[in-house]
Amino acid sequence: MVACKGEKSMNHENCPGKWILSFFYGLCEKSSWFPPLLARITVGVIFFQAGWGKLHHLQKVIGFFTQLGIPAPNILAPFVAGVEFTCGILILVGLLTRFVSVPLIGIMIVAILTAKMKEISDISDLFGLIESLSIVLLVWLAIAGAGAVSIDHILCSCCRRKK
Repeated sequence: MVACKGEKSMNHENCPGKWILSFFYGLCEKSSWFPPLLARITVGVIFFQAGWGKLHHLQKVIGFFTQLGIPAPNILAPFVAGVEFTCGILILVGLLTRFVSVPLIGIMIVAILTAKMKEISDISDLFGLIESLSIVLLVWLAIAGAGAVSIDHILCSCCRRKK
């Protein structure tokens, strides 16, 4: 809480920097569409490219899954590749964002438990993994939604108007 000249409230009338606070808060309100868009672009591109790469090198992915001891690698490798590719595109455009975040969270958890576990010796190693950061962004998108610049938002706006 910011207090000015002995005040204990958020009343900034007597603050010399009142205009700075007003400008900052106004800017934050007007740009609330940006963080979900940035998160969607980041996560969407990562998964789209990862899925695309796996789809085009399935034999290598099957071999890697076999090496990791993942069961049914001939089935799971193309499945994971397809899920990453499709969900990446959907998140990128903001369609079904909350729904498609869930399988990607699952894929990242399995990736950490199978492929990355040897790299983790403490909590900072875990949180430093790109997979962990992807999980954080995906959980946020699953809870908060795709944001104002998305197909989800357009569809929800149309559904609300029809009621």
